[in-house]
Amino acid sequence: MISDSMLRWRCRRGKQELDILLRNFLDQHLTRLNGAQRAAFERLLEMEDDDLLDLLYGRVAAADPETAALLPRLSGRA
Repeated sequence: MISDSMLRWRCRRGKQELDILLRNFLDQHLTRLNGAQRAAFERLLEMEDDDLLDLLYGRVAAADPETAALLPRLSGRA
């Protein structure tokens, strides 16, 4: 597990819409994530920007249930 500050740094992406979604998610949910949720979020941050946007906008399905559970909160739908 990476530190909170490194997690915030990794949320800085090449696309502004991702920056906003990820920053808002961290501001609202970071302190409430359990270990599995945080690990799923870290896996999401390893993805390419376009692939991550496809997940967030529902164009593709998440590969695992932990990631799928985070997506509504990340996209602002929860």
